[in-house]
Amino acid sequence: MKLLHVDSSVLGTNSVSRQLTAEIVADWRKAHPHTTVDYLDLAVDTPNHFSADALGIKVGVQAEPTDAQRHENEVSERLVTQFLAADVIVVGAPLYNFTVPTQLKAWIDRLAQIGRTFKYTDKGPVGLATGKTVIVASTRGGMYSTSEGGQAMEHQESYLKVIFGFFGITDVRFVRAEGIGMGDAAKAAALQAARADIAVATGKAANQDQATLAA
Repeated sequence: MKLLHVDSSVLGTNSVSRQLTAEIVADWRKAHPHTTVDYLDLAVDTPNHFSADALGIKVGVQAEPTDAQRHENEVSERLVTQFLAADVIVVGAPLYNFTVPTQLKAWIDRLAQIGRTFKYTDKGPVGLATGKTVIVASTRGGMYSTSEGGQAMEHQESYLKVIFGFFGITDVRFVRAEGIGMGDAAKAAALQAARADIAVATGKAANQDQATLAA
């Protein structure tokens, strides 16, 4: 089994999403010891924002691609190949200004390729990246999930659920820590809730239940 670990926070060691993705991966490997891990740090290895050069080779507007188009195509192919090779993708996705970091969006733009992660049919688009599990470490300074107003303001979890679903991935799990900017007590409660989510998302809780039944 192959797992792709993706971080996108720009906060380095101060990042809660990075802390949570590390814990998710560690727990997943305990539950699935034969898993191999590939790591991508989008804050360090950031693809350029999607541009005409990134699109040019794909649409075949000219017979001979430019050097810039070749470079951007190599980046896109490397990222989509890495993504498609993974069975499990763990994504650190902090909430920045009501949505995901631009680094994460730039990565997703490179994954969205006709014929690789989706295709169009006479009945509409069909996702091609089926059979994968995505676990998102969602971190938020405030509270968004507990009110209609908050849910309307966030374009982070809602966006990721839609785009991964568009790619054909139906198993998208969220590990959420929200309210982490609302004081020490709120942050501690958020981390406690997130770790309960991790146990469910990685299968650790099920393994613990089975061990209890066997005892």
